Amino acid sequence: MAGNDPLAGALAGIDNAESVGNLAYTVQPASNTVGSVLEVLYDGGYVDGFEYVEDGKAGKFEVELKGAINECGVVKPRYSAGADEFEKWEKRYLPARDYGALIVTTSQGVMSHYEAREAGVGGQLLAYVY
Repeated sequence: MAGNDPLAGALAGIDNAESVGNLAYTVQPASNTVGSVLEVLYDGGYVDGFEYVEDGKAGKFEVELKGAINECGVVKPRYSAGADEFEKWEKRYLPARDYGALIVTTSQGVMSHYEAREAGVGGQLLAYVY
């Protein structure tokens, strides 16, 4: 679907499934990054859950949706953001302050920009969701 970016494909698929009201979506192929981003979506209350399914190939994630996502997508290119720079990116990718989340990959793993700010770590922007 999205060529060589499994995360872009996963988020586009979830976005589309949400917009037509589906409550489940299968993300293929699975990747560690996709799993980490799903974890952040789950922690943020955007999805009801997800499960890794081994399919003899790259594996897949069965994602339970709950209609909480208005829009989500990847940030391209993956800009670097310092712990004190998230506000600039929030203005660019999110519709309002404290509405939605940026998903960031940091030295401490993948997390929302709220967690990264709290931990005082910067990282690369992966995606946004609201």
